Amino acid sequence: MNFKRSTTSMAIALLALSLISMTSIQQDASAAAVQGMAVTVTADRNSDTITLTGTTISKMNDVTFRVTSPSGNNVVAIGQVSPDDNGNFGTQFKIGPTWTENGFYTIKAMQQNSLYSLKVLVEVANGMAKKTSVTESNLETGIYKPYTPNVAKDAGLELYADAVLGSTTIEISGTTDRVSQDITLTVTAPNGNKVSVGQVSPMLNGEFTTTITTGGPLWKQDGIYTVTGKQFDDPKYTASAEVDIREGVVVPEFGTIAAMILAVAIISIIAISAKSRLSIIPRY
Repeated sequence: MNFKRSTTSMAIALLALSLISMTSIQQDASAAAVQGMAVTVTADRNSDTITLTGTTISKMNDVTFRVTSPSGNNVVAIGQVSPDDNGNFGTQFKIGPTWTENGFYTIKAMQQNSLYSLKVLVEVANGMAKKTSVTESNLETGIYKPYTPNVAKDAGLELYADAVLGSTTIEISGTTDRVSQDITLTVTAPNGNKVSVGQVSPMLNGEFTTTITTGGPLWKQDGIYTVTGKQFDDPKYTASAEVDIREGVVVPEFGTIAAMILAVAIISIIAISAKSRLSIIPRY
């Protein structure tokens, strides 16, 4: 009788040991299945600096970077960093004289194989970056905590107004993280009167662009006109930009000073020319 009890106890113990072993094997397999890396690229509008941060499961290998021009013909930057004990890494790229092309530059982060190789695109125009906040990841799910970019995400509405000296159009552009709602654009004259009201729909990536035409009786007042974009009542979704309008056309920053300098230069040239002509008149 005691022997049977001993046999039963041993069987239960073996069964429990088997269950523990199977659980450990499954956990090890799950841990082994977690592979890959993630990268986030950010840049401010009209900035010459591109910031890259990320994380990788492979902590023992350096991460190398290569930045390729939009045409794919030129490598404009390379780099290499070592991940820290948590697998995090980061680096920055300066837009320099080799970044001569306009378009989307490809930043490739690499470690060892396809699971540790990612590409991210950043748009650059005239040597300055477009506003960028992009994350690419191929981290597989498992017991590893999902990747969270260690950079602040933009929230709300941003609006920019660009124009050329003497132009009768204002180029409006911006970004929003809410793409389901149209943006109302209002232009206010220096005296507080509204001279233009319209709407623009953001694209799926949150970007929007439109053009406002100046001139006409509503734009007869000289001074600073304010372009305001509004999406919701939340202050984060209201943004504005200012444009200097004189005689119905755009005057960018320092435009008045530039015009004064040009006027002085013209007067000086006329005066010198008149004096030169007087000096060559024969005297009797």
